Amino acid sequence: MKKLRLYLETSVWNFLFADDAPYKKEATEKLFSEIEQGEYSIFISDIVLREINNASDLKRKKLVDKIVKYSPVALDEDVEVANLVQYYIENGLLTEKQSADISHLSVATVNDIDVLVSWNMRHIVKRKTKILVNALNQIRGYRPIEICTPEEVIDYDTDE
Repeated sequence: MKKLRLYLETSVWNFLFADDAPYKKEATEKLFSEIEQGEYSIFISDIVLREINNASDLKRKKLVDKIVKYSPVALDEDVEVANLVQYYIENGLLTEKQSADISHLSVATVNDIDVLVSWNMRHIVKRKTKILVNALNQIRGYRPIEICTPEEVIDYDTDE
């Protein structure tokens, strides 16, 4: 069976260290445990790396260490991604102020990712975004993309 291809948006990496949100941290740790077991293929982009680079020195080091440990495939932002970002903005998906969020969606779409995983409930993991991104993708000839939180991706054992 083909492994699910997961694009891990920056918030997922951040929640590995979210001591103030234990429930989300636990779900994120469970996702990374399943990644370690070879359940998924994981991807990031230059956007994730830029956002991590903007973190404080201590947090940046912790995040970079996790990136190195899990070795996600880094996807490029190319002309096709840039064109899709502009298309999303022109069609009201999000505004230019949310360009990083739009870029995450574009990179994942262009690279045929199965699931974009995020804890960004404000702009990415919300009903409007899920509906509109897939409607716009269909018009442009891209296949649908799932947008989920780590909690929606992980496999909870029924025996627990």
